[in-house]
Amino acid sequence: MEVIAAGTGRAITMSAGDQIDIINPAGTQVVDTWALCLPDPTEHLSMEHTRAALLRLVPRLGDQLVTNRRRPVLTLVDDTSPGVHDTLIPACDPARYRLLGAAEGHASCQQNFLGAVRDSGLGPTEVPSPLNLFMNIPWSAEGRLEFAPPLSRPGDLVRLRAELDLLLVLSACPQDLVPVNGVELRLTDIHYRMVT
Repeated sequence: MEVIAAGTGRAITMSAGDQIDIINPAGTQVVDTWALCLPDPTEHLSMEHTRAALLRLVPRLGDQLVTNRRRPVLTLVDDTSPGVHDTLIPACDPARYRLLGAAEGHASCQQNFLGAVRDSGLGPTEVPSPLNLFMNIPWSAEGRLEFAPPLSRPGDLVRLRAELDLLLVLSACPQDLVPVNGVELRLTDIHYRMVT
């Protein structure tokens, strides 16, 4: 079992067919998730293309998530949570925290992504919209969105299978100004393990 500390990120290299469990020990931690294809990271997991392929806002068990070139890149193999995840909200970034009144230098998923990609040896890349695991963004019939606390429980996990060789980037979201990581605004570690 590997640990990603609260508010930080990490990149994990996966080969096609590899599976990974992303575990939420406290149940309240959002995990921003990206997949960059290797060797060409300009092809990446795309929320826009995935929504078009699935014709749903939230993936379900067995669904294949696709790239910006419409190729399957990840499959949702298992999900012990209530299945509430988000495909709409971009990664938090320094500009978002400035708008919320945070002190300069607040950690962000955007910076976690860029740091993890750089540490993996890849050059600069754009920051695609992430799959926000365990994030609860309910919507109304009028299309209004809300930042609500997660519905996941302690120990819930999501299992993903790589359909292509890829770099999986995970960020234990450092958002502590709105309740996306729980009403207590408390950040927690996430765990992951490769599945054989």
